[in-house]
Parts: sequence; structure tokens; C-alpha cells
Amino acid sequence: MKKIILGLSTLCFIAFSSCKDNAAKKIEESNIAAAAERDATASKFPVIEFDKKEHDFGEIESRQSVETVFKYTNTGDAPLVITDIKSSCGCTVPQDWSREPLAPGESGQFSVKYNGSGSNKITKTITVTANTEKGSEVVKITAFVKPDPNKVKSNS
Repeated sequence: MKKIILGLSTLCFIAFSSCKDNAAKKIEESNIAAAAERDATASKFPVIEFDKKEHDFGEIESRQSVETVFKYTNTGDAPLVITDIKSSCGCTVPQDWSREPLAPGESGQFSVKYNGSGSNKITKTITVTANTEKGSEVVKITAFVKPDPNKVKSNS
């Protein structure tokens, strides 16, 4: 039994010491430099900056369709890719944005249409999903929708 334990111990010692030598030989300066450059590039993100974060349509008639444009610039250090733009409800429709990468310093835009549904003060959010550090940005539209004069009020 002692011979088996001694034999296994010797085998483990040889295996561990031979791996140590091989691992040290595989490290090359070019690999270290490439890894450092990759890590530096990975920490660079695009930054999306909007010309406005909120647009107020003011007072509008009920069911009056209105539209605005949000302009943005990539002020970061990497190409900006917008993967999706969604609104908080179906009455607000974002459209016309580029799915192509936007280089640092370049600008783009998208439009938002609101169909005038609802009444009184409304606020709708539009979420822009992109490859920024946060992953998404939010812009808003607001309006005061006047009551529809053709709508009959019931007395019940």
C-alpha cells in the first residue's frame, strides 16, 4: 500500500512540475501586447447625445396627429449602433432611424409621431436601445390634449 501511495505521489509531482515549465514558455510578449490593446479597446464605448431630451407639442386638438424629430450625435470613442427604438404605447411611433454603425463625431436622427389620443396632460417615453455603456437612453414627448368637442358626455 505504501508503494502505491509513493508511486501516485511521484506521478503527481512529475505532472505538476512539467506543466509549470510549459506554461511559462508559452507566454510571449506579442500576446501580452495584443491582450493589453484588446482590453483598452473594449473599455471604449459610444456615447449618444441628443439635441433635446424632451419635446413639448403644447396644446393640441384631440386626435390631431403631430410629429417631431430627435437628433443625436455619437460623442464617444466607438461606433454607435442603435438596435431598437420603442415607445411606451402604441399611440406613439418612432421611425426612420439608421441601423448602420455611426462613427464617433457623426450625427443621426429619428422621428416620432403621436396620434393625439388621450386627454389632458400626456407624457410618453421613447427608449433608444444602443451599444452604449448604459445600453439604453430615454427621450420624452409631452402635450396637452384638449377634450374632443364631438364626444358626447353621458349623464349617468
